[in-house]
This record gives sequence, structure tokens and C-alpha cells, in this order.
Amino acid sequence: ITRTGEGFFSSLGFAPLPETFWQRSMFTKPADREVVCHASAWDIDSKDDLRIKMCIKVNADDFITVHHELGHNYYQRAYNQQPFLYQAGANDGFHEAIGDFIALSVTPDYLVKIGLLDKSQVPPASGDTGLLLSQAMDKIAFLPFGLLMDKWRWQVFSGEIKPEQYNAGWWKLRTQYQGIVPPVARTEKDFDPGAKFHIPGNTPYTRYFLARILQFQLHKTACEMAGWKGPLHRCSIYGNKKVGEKLNAMLAMGAGKPWPDALQTFTGSREIDATAIIAYFQPLMGYLKEQNRNMQCGW
Repeated sequence: ITRTGEGFFSSLGFAPLPETFWQRSMFTKPADREVVCHASAWDIDSKDDLRIKMCIKVNADDFITVHHELGHNYYQRAYNQQPFLYQAGANDGFHEAIGDFIALSVTPDYLVKIGLLDKSQVPPASGDTGLLLSQAMDKIAFLPFGLLMDKWRWQVFSGEIKPEQYNAGWWKLRTQYQGIVPPVARTEKDFDPGAKFHIPGNTPYTRYFLARILQFQLHKTACEMAGWKGPLHRCSIYGNKKVGEKLNAMLAMGAGKPWPDALQTFTGSREIDATAIIAYFQPLMGYLKEQNRNMQCGW
């Protein structure tokens, strides 16, 4: 799985990862001890000691996750010539977006090209609704959750949500933004926010919210750069070195310039733009409008 992900980046013109990456990364769960399997990417020496730590299973989810983590590693290597304080993403959202942007090119046609799918198994356009629904459940349904995570954290830090209200404050935001309520009664003896890895890990979460928007903006730009004419969700930039060259130019900037400068280097725009999400899911939107006709949606 990881070799396939590396192959995608290599097809864009990025140099292969050093052999130490394969020697020092953790790809499978050790049998002799407990480890944290939550996927993460590491830059040990700000030079070329790059590593991934995750317990990979051969399935579609981990195939996408590997692309995500490799995005971190290739970004880390691209900006390693920057002064130390600028060895970071242009903003938090950039670092989380790069690998996911590449993973949007994991299309049926791409899988055929690398020998993981027989051409006869490529679904027709009429079969894309299920694929887009699956993508939307991951990408779109995530957006309100990605926003409320840090809204809860910020309200805790500011004192707006007091310790005796931690759980109630969490569910208030969950209802406000996601329209969901707990299936059973919850009290302040419970700490439901802590079930999310990033809360006890104190990891800021707005980066993931921004990344969900940025990855589609980057994907749309890359597909236009590659001359793609079909539906956006069918586009794969695999093997396009022109796109890779422009992408590397943005990544190499690290945090050395304000993030709008980095974004402009690749997209030509200085503003984060969510309209690419609408373009990507346009076929699904038409289907859902038909399905939801005369229905009251919302809460």
C-alpha cells in the first residue's frame, strides 16, 4: 500500500523517499508490545529522516490514509531548505490537505493504470452515485464536526464553557452544527469529547476543517492544469509532471511566505474557495435534489 502511494508521488516527478524511510517506519502492529496505531507522519531531523507510524491493514481506508501521511512527508522534505522556523505548512490546513488532495486522484481509471483493477470492472458514470455518496459522508458530513471541535476547545480555553459544563457544552455544539443528540442520557460524569483522539492529545482541529476545503480547490486547479474535461470526481493527475512541478514549488515555500502567497503559487488565487466542492459533487447534488423533493430537511 505504501509503495503504491509513493509511486503516485514519484509519477508527479517527486524523488523517491530515502531507503531509511522503509527501514525506520512502522507499517504493521508489533506482536510483542502495545503501540499507538493512530496514523502519523514524522520528520525526525528536518532533513531526510522521514517516517510513518501506523498499523496498516490492506483495505481502502488505509490506502487513502497512506496517501494522507505521505503528503505530510513529501511536504516536510520539500521545505527542508527553509530556515528552521519556516519549516512548516503555509497554514495548518495545508499540511492536512496535501495527501488528501492527491488521494482524490485515486479513481477507477487510476487503479486500472497501476494494475489494481481490471478495466472491465470500471463502473459506468451511472454507478458514480454510490461513490460520491461515500465521499460525501467522509468529506461533507465531516465539515460541521471539524468546525465544532475547535469551537468547543476555544470555549473551554476562554472559560465560556466551565469544567462543570464540559459534556453539556459538547452536546450543545453537536446538536447546533450536526443536528444530532446522544442516544442515551449523558451527564457531567461522562466526558464524550475525550473519545476523539485529538481532544486528549490537545491537537488543534481547524486544520482538518480547512483541509477539507483546500483539497478540493487544489484538485480542481490540478485537473484544469492537466487539461481534464470530464466530471471532476473522475479526474486523476497521476503521472502529470507539470502539476507535480507546480505543486512542489508551493510545498517548498513552507511557511516562508504568508499562506495566500503559497496558495497563489499553485492555484492563481489568494483566497480559499469552497466552490470546488460543489463542482466535485455536482452529479450527487442533482440526485439528492430529486430524492429530497417535497421533503423538509434540517433540524
